[in-house]
Amino acid sequence: MANTIHVDIVSAEGQIFSGQVNAVFVPGSQGELGVYPRHAPLLTTLKPGEVRVQTDGAEQSFYVGGGTLEVQPNLVTVLADTAVRARDLDEAAALAAKQRAEDAVRNRTDKLDIAAAQAELARAVAQLRAIERLRKKH
Repeated sequence: MANTIHVDIVSAEGQIFSGQVNAVFVPGSQGELGVYPRHAPLLTTLKPGEVRVQTDGAEQSFYVGGGTLEVQPNLVTVLADTAVRARDLDEAAALAAKQRAEDAVRNRTDKLDIAAAQAELARAVAQLRAIERLRKKH
């Protein structure tokens, strides 16, 4: 087990993944992060996007709507605002959300409304990217 690290992916809805992995890749607020066993401790925020966990010969993908990442030498915890297995994402719903958010960005004048619409747009685009990546794998 020296070449693995324990990963927990949780959200308000509950735990979506827990297990030993070879590596985990997350959408950090400053770019994608790769975490391997014995990684230095780290605490950072996450932006909406895909979390990938690699085990021997397999990779699983999850969508997170933002959150926090905590890394300890033998444990990685992803505390997500929302989390879902990438294969369970609804492409039609993501496309509709993207369209609504784009319309809201164009039609709003209040800065707070624009910021909320831009955040929703980022989440929808991240979901669509996760769907597209999953589609390419299969």
